[in-house]
Amino acid sequence: MSHTCIRHRLSCLAAAALLSTLAVPSAHAASLLDGFGGVAGFGELAMRSNDDLSSSLLNLPFSLNFFGNVFNNFYVNNNGNISFNSPISTYTPNPFPVSNQPMIAPWWADVDTRGGAATLGGNAVYVASPNADTVVVTWHNVGYYSSRTDKLNNFQLVLRNRADTGAGNFDFDFRYQQLQWTTGAVSENIAAQAGYDDGTGRNYYTLPGSRSEGVLNLVNQSNVSTDTPGLWTFAVRNGDTPGLSPSNPLMPVVVDGSFRFNFNVQLNQRVWIDPVVATGYDYVLDAGSPTFATLTIRDAIGDGSYDLWLWNGTQFVDSGTDLHAGQEYTFASGTTRFSLRGIETDAALNPDDPTAFVVGLTFSSAGTVGLTQTPLTAAVPEPGTYALMLGGLGLVAGIARRRKQA
Repeated sequence: MSHTCIRHRLSCLAAAALLSTLAVPSAHAASLLDGFGGVAGFGELAMRSNDDLSSSLLNLPFSLNFFGNVFNNFYVNNNGNISFNSPISTYTPNPFPVSNQPMIAPWWADVDTRGGAATLGGNAVYVASPNADTVVVTWHNVGYYSSRTDKLNNFQLVLRNRADTGAGNFDFDFRYQQLQWTTGAVSENIAAQAGYDDGTGRNYYTLPGSRSEGVLNLVNQSNVSTDTPGLWTFAVRNGDTPGLSPSNPLMPVVVDGSFRFNFNVQLNQRVWIDPVVATGYDYVLDAGSPTFATLTIRDAIGDGSYDLWLWNGTQFVDSGTDLHAGQEYTFASGTTRFSLRGIETDAALNPDDPTAFVVGLTFSSAGTVGLTQTPLTAAVPEPGTYALMLGGLGLVAGIARRRKQA
């Protein structure tokens, strides 16, 4: 929640000591959209050079339905986010959820644009609406408190009207081209936070690494494709962000050969998650207190029958239960891990299909969960791009075979 803070002015040496080590961006990190006019090509200045200030109330060229609240205006906040109810000057990111502050935050941290520009038009925040269906906010080579520019971050938020899919529907992208700093001099070593929050305490999402040094890796990761590092895309449909409907599942990040999800859950709320492609998946809760309560598989892939394997304390073992699409399975006493196996290799799931394999999960209690979904892939020839992708990621974690039916 927003609160008033008093800055303790530190020396430059102390400030530098608080900064995290910069991340080396991918050679193909997401490029920023430009060509919108202005001195840097990103449109008009959203505000003058400042520390902790915000723009005036700006009009949106289209309406946004954000978790049931319709917004036609927004504020651009210097500290790496936009908000809808009021400006936000808080420079140390509070962990989501933040009450009464619906916001979308590509990089909520202590941005300070008072230092000298390192490039033409740099160390500034811009806003543009290149057409009636797009809004682009750019934090262009911005420095950090106090007026430091020895490390710079270059990132962008893009809002896209998707009223063609329903009134108020929209997409938003986070585009990270360069990330070199995580915190200012007086943020108590609390690093940037990225994600979104509806302001009610119920619906929010935090990107991996937020409020830790690992947030720098956002420039090298993506929830779209391994071929688009630095690009994160979210679809808001009927007021809901990814995960709350089977047609708009939550997308993962590939971390050490597993699909990584981090999200909050409410009691009895079903969350739909979607990886890319595999012949089976191990699902493991490795953070938080909720356990899996129920499982629902959305689609019939191949023969539409899946083998459920359960954890015996040492390894996964075949439960002897076959699951089918649309069937809800209840774990007898809750569990922290299970495995689905037996997706036929000839199904050849398209790795670029955002709804290739979706499951719905409910949990035993409310809380924050950390969930890994590790794909099990078959050692058989695959289509060219599929094989290259799996080989490059090292995703061959095991071989799943169909159980013979009696």
